[in-house]
Order: sequence, then C-alpha cells, then structure tokens
Amino acid sequence: MHIEHSLDAPVEGSRIFDEVSDLSGYVRWMPLVHDVVALAPDALGVAWDVELRAAVGPLARSKRLRMVRTVFDPTERVVFTRHETDEREHAPWVLTADVVTAGSGSRLTMTLDYGGRLWTGAVLQGVLDRAVRDGSAALLDLVGGGS
Repeated sequence: MHIEHSLDAPVEGSRIFDEVSDLSGYVRWMPLVHDVVALAPDALGVAWDVELRAAVGPLARSKRLRMVRTVFDPTERVVFTRHETDEREHAPWVLTADVVTAGSGSRLTMTLDYGGRLWTGAVLQGVLDRAVRDGSAALLDLVGGGS
C-alpha cells in the first residue's frame, strides 16, 4: 500500500518540519497514533516505540512498531523505517515527510509505504483517509496555520 498526502501551510517550513521530524509529537495531531515512547538511540539511529490504533465500528485494531529515523535532512526531509529487534520477519513500514517552501508558506508531503495485510481493505482505507484529514487539520492548528 502506498499513500501520499500533501498539505499547504501558511507558516515557515521549519515549523512544520519540527512537528513531523519527531514521532513523539504525533500523538498531539495524528488520530491513528495512540502512544509513542522514545527509545534510547542505537546503531540504527533515533528510535521510537509507536502504537497505532484505529476504530472500525465497535472494533479496534492496533499495531506496535519500532520506528527508526533513517534519514534526517534538517528542515527538508525525514524518513522513518520500521526496524524491529526480535529477528523475525515483519511487514515493512516507511513514513517519509518532505517539506518545501511554497509561496509565503510551505508544503508538506507525507508518504506511507506499508507492505502488510492487517491495515488494508476498503473499511480501513476510509478510517485512514479520515485520520489523515483530521490529522492535517490538527497539525495546521498546532503550528498556527489553521483557520
């Protein structure tokens, strides 16, 4: 699954980048992110334990991921990649955030590449679309670019 979403913000790109470059803050604005715990940096880089949760009617699905920041280009690009330490085979998750200057503001483009089966299907796609829409509005409010 490949998802891409762009957001135009009437604020400096560095303000947006500050929010998307540290997974610890995602709980403030992304509804799917239920909990995040910063882990001690290791040989792979800065890491977080992330719990994703989505409600589908009366049911909820959750997933824990160990995400590592594998690319960090200050104010421009950050990439988080799933790296578990249990030596088992896991579905890939790669979250990329690119920030560019756009007119008097900035444009954030986030992509998620997911190789598993748990978070797929039409019902979960609707939940994901709603979370991205709500998360975009909350992020804009957080950085002072909301209406």
